[in-house]
Parts: sequence; C-alpha cells; structure tokens
Amino acid sequence: MNAYGCRHGAEHEGEEAKVAVRNVRRDANTQLKDMLKKHDVPEDEEKRAQDEVQKLTDKAVADIDRMIAEKEKELMAV
Repeated sequence: MNAYGCRHGAEHEGEEAKVAVRNVRRDANTQLKDMLKKHDVPEDEEKRAQDEVQKLTDKAVADIDRMIAEKEKELMAV
C-alpha cells in the first residue's frame, strides 16, 4: 500500500472513531433526558451534565484530529 492509501486508511479510522464518540454523546444525552422526564435529576443538573458531555466530546474529537494529523505527517515522511 502506498502512502496515499495508508493516509486514506488513517483518515477513515479517525472518522469512524469520531462517529463512535458522537454515538456515546447521543446515548449519554438520551439517558440524561430520560432521567429528567422521570424527575431523577433537576433541569439545571441535566443541562450542566449535557454541557460536560459536550466538552468531553469536543476534547475527544480534537484528540482524534490531532492523532490523524500526526499519523498523516508520519506517513508522508515515509
């Protein structure tokens, strides 16, 4: 496989990882909304938790983007 093919593979794996992170976010937010409906958590706490989930999602996506960029740079050097 040439460098382009490897780079494309790294991009694909990175995109799949970002989709997985976003799926976890969706599931967490769904659980929070269900807890709110059942009155297991106050509305302000649900909002705070959703904000925290978003911050963690943003950090994970940024980390994945950084890793992809590093891998692409490494592959282009080969």
